Amino acid sequence: MSLITRALGITRPPSGVLAVDRIACTGHGICAHVLPEQIVLDDWGYPILTGSEPDPALATESITLCPAAALRWVGPPAP
Repeated sequence: MSLITRALGITRPPSGVLAVDRIACTGHGICAHVLPEQIVLDDWGYPILTGSEPDPALATESITLCPAAALRWVGPPAP
């Protein structure tokens, strides 16, 4: 775990998945550059998750680099 990840408190939950907050997203596209196999951009530059499992280190980096703080790890739904 990198120093930035520890300082910002961004850690992957044990069974978490990457999620995009579509309301917060402003379409910068940085996430698609960091995770090109997991995130594609629509015609307006907004991310679409492909559903494949991202590399945790790269996903955490894209969460950190997102200027709108629109990416996050989410855990499984509560029973």
